Amino acid sequence: MSKRYAGHTRVSACPMTKLPKSPRQRRGIPSSVVVRNSGAAGRPAAETWREFIMDHALLDIGIPAVLIGFASLALMVHKELGPFSGLNVAGRWLLTSLFGMGFVAFAIKMAVVFAVERLPEQTIAPLLNQPVPERLAVEAAASFFNPAPVRQAHYVWQALPERAPGPADNPGNAAKVALGKRLFNERKLSADGTLSCASCHDLYGRAGADARPTALGVERQRGPRNTPSVWNAAFMSRLFWDGRAASLEEQAMGPILNPIEMGLSSAAEAERRLRLDASYRQEFARAFGDDEPISFRRIAQAIAAYERTLITADTPYDRFVRGDPTALTPAQLRGMALFESIGCVLCHRGPSFSDAGLIGGESAFRIFPASATPYEKQYDLLLEGKRAAWRVASLRNVALTGPWLHNGSVDRLDDVVRIMAGAQLGRSGKLNAWINDERQLGTTDRSPLGEREIADIVAFLEALSSERLVAGGRKGAGGG
Repeated sequence: MSKRYAGHTRVSACPMTKLPKSPRQRRGIPSSVVVRNSGAAGRPAAETWREFIMDHALLDIGIPAVLIGFASLALMVHKELGPFSGLNVAGRWLLTSLFGMGFVAFAIKMAVVFAVERLPEQTIAPLLNQPVPERLAVEAAASFFNPAPVRQAHYVWQALPERAPGPADNPGNAAKVALGKRLFNERKLSADGTLSCASCHDLYGRAGADARPTALGVERQRGPRNTPSVWNAAFMSRLFWDGRAASLEEQAMGPILNPIEMGLSSAAEAERRLRLDASYRQEFARAFGDDEPISFRRIAQAIAAYERTLITADTPYDRFVRGDPTALTPAQLRGMALFESIGCVLCHRGPSFSDAGLIGGESAFRIFPASATPYEKQYDLLLEGKRAAWRVASLRNVALTGPWLHNGSVDRLDDVVRIMAGAQLGRSGKLNAWINDERQLGTTDRSPLGEREIADIVAFLEALSSERLVAGGRKGAGGG
């Protein structure tokens, strides 16, 4: 379909029935610049004959035809129409001119064809034989010979990497990860010795959360926020619901000193408790490569190094994106398409399914609820009676980490979909007030999602669940 030419590609003719050389070919002007599409059996005889007539005899026939036609028209006007209408000589010529406009136009076309056909080869050949850039030629040829629909620009789905990036000042190693795992499960880091990080982040039994509306801290104090899963937290650029921590290291320091969570009085108290244990002194030396005293900063660094190994890239969704076409059910595929088309990906994008993700994230926070919704009172969605900016939550393993939202007020995942569709995407079907001056009843929101659409989106969200965690939840296993 195309030929290489001076570093470029030009569109060439398909094989077709051989014709005698045209005047253009006789003068060396390449005919390959004309794109033709022929059938496998060759061109029909009638079509071939028409091309021959057009290419060889158009000028010889056309010019006399114009002259004869114009002369016939002039005779008809001057000998018949003119005398019958009582026109003088000037009027007859005017009428002849009006009737002869078609002949004039045809004559102009013939003059152009005549001029082009008679131009010297060195003048016209370079114009007809212009090289076409390869990409343009290939695209033009493809669109002409294979008229497939133009592919729309869609959201690009991404699988979760199997390893998480870490900061330069806290490189991971096996000893540090092992120390971090021990510290993650260490109850000495709580004021009364009853809680550890794993108490609220049950890795396998509760998919890294605690299945409570809000966290339960020391002395059974109830916290104000739902516990986020620690799985895949390594891929988030902001941590906590309000996004106040910018790294896992910074986040790990918070709960230990929070009076409602683990309740230690100070960082120095955490260091003192661990220094009393000789095995910790040895493990810190192996992990950090020196004999410096145990520090609160290093406690956080070790926990963060361990948390960077908590990755669930084993979901049906990830298998599908990596090339397994059977990984998702029909309902999950429909839900995936809806997730994109209705706009969920505007906030829950990238491999983390969050705009607060390290990869593909753009704006970590969103006002919630973005618009007024009847769900505000039902689920107490406002913060002290006002809308607030929250970090965009990751949706990985979301089907395993209920109850949901910042206050854990929603027990059903399909209700979460309804709330988000109405409050964040304008899918409530709500009407504006009557606009009297314009006699209009304007709509502000689009129609609500149907029950099947909601079910399909929930099915897709379930495809974001780690198969290990699903199995772990069934067994009821706990701990880290």
